[in-house]
Amino acid sequence: MAKKQHLNLVFVGHVDHGKSTLIGKLFHETGALTQQELEKFKKKAEELGKQTWAFAYVTDVTEQERKRGLTIELSHKKFDTQKYTFTIIDAPGHRDFVKNMITGASQADAAVLVVDARDGVMEQTKEHIFLCRTLGVKQVIAVINKMDVINYKESRWNEVKDDLVSWLKNAGFDTSKISFLAVSAIKGDNVTKKSDKTPWYKGPTLLEALNNIQMPEKPVKLPLRIPVQDVYSITGIGAVPVGKVQTGTMKVGDKVIFMPSGATGDVKSIEMHHESVPQVEPGDNIGFNVRGIGKNDIKRGDVGGHLDNPPTVAKKFKAQIIVLNHPTVITAGYTPVFHAHTAQVACSFEKLLKKLDPKTGATKEENPEVLRKGDAAIVLIKPSKPFVIEEKSKIPQLSNFAIRDMGKTIGAGMCIEITEKGKVEKAKKVEKAPAKKGNTKAATTTKK
Repeated sequence: MAKKQHLNLVFVGHVDHGKSTLIGKLFHETGALTQQELEKFKKKAEELGKQTWAFAYVTDVTEQERKRGLTIELSHKKFDTQKYTFTIIDAPGHRDFVKNMITGASQADAAVLVVDARDGVMEQTKEHIFLCRTLGVKQVIAVINKMDVINYKESRWNEVKDDLVSWLKNAGFDTSKISFLAVSAIKGDNVTKKSDKTPWYKGPTLLEALNNIQMPEKPVKLPLRIPVQDVYSITGIGAVPVGKVQTGTMKVGDKVIFMPSGATGDVKSIEMHHESVPQVEPGDNIGFNVRGIGKNDIKRGDVGGHLDNPPTVAKKFKAQIIVLNHPTVITAGYTPVFHAHTAQVACSFEKLLKKLDPKTGATKEENPEVLRKGDAAIVLIKPSKPFVIEEKSKIPQLSNFAIRDMGKTIGAGMCIEITEKGKVEKAKKVEKAPAKKGNTKAATTTKK
């Protein structure tokens, strides 16, 4: 039988709108979660006084998440439909953990946006819509959940749907390609089977909608780029960086370099969903062991690439941005945090170069003094420390970023030109550093 194609799917939405429960119900109804496992989760939920949370425990696995009743960490689970093998990413909805949601969205090929039918579109819903768009998620399934709470009223479903359509259009999504579902995760309505409680609803079930997702084009011809999400230390194996292959391909034996740390080595082994694989391509979520690299030589936010085409470290770059939400004005010198792939780095607006017409892209004003909410602009950005980002025209998958400050997403943008690179000095510096840790092999090949 031919191997199924693989997709990364992130579940996003406002806190308490039922993302984790929806995943749990989907798993249970398709047999990915056994009745025995569910009974164990139900017992745990009762102990914690959260009887309706049993399904959420499929992805909410830490004690803190279960006690607080909310997703904090990203969780990755394998899930099969007739057509695809999915890596399901459950992203936090709570505003305190948006940075984890950003990492989840940056790894995804498609998103399931979950909205509570009673509450409708909330602040985090809007923020997640814009972040998905900014981070390159092109396909969305909109699930209007908790239909049981509103007695399956079509009129309320239509109200929430209309509001969602308007916000998705605002962010630049083509809503004619988005499925809007009427679902009750807790009761199982329209999750894998059509519900008789919504005779007016003619759309797909969630399972059907998942099979309708289009396979994105894989950028295999671009240089290898793997943003590091985490680094684990595994006894008998050593350091194992994990992350999603964004572009290019990698096989066992390849020579790789991580930037901005500058550490290099040979790929010893690659694993995907606990199975050894000889080669990987864009979209694969992997863990891989690199000979000669210790756990402290690389960290989250580093990006792996081939030694002969390393990821670009920018000292300064020009970016095209849009200000989504700022209480006052942005001026030169403003230093919020930029989130790109798995990196989070404070960056300064060194110069406001021009204000653009958001609809046409034409220049409205040269060297503006300030930028306000709704403004589009070209700006010169200076990261506070080495930061991997790529130009939109060369490697678009690593060019997008979100700008956050004061617990809010302030804006979004893309790198259009790297004006000053910073990789050589950093790589040289790292060559000497590992000696202190007793790992002299970490970066011996960064310069000839």
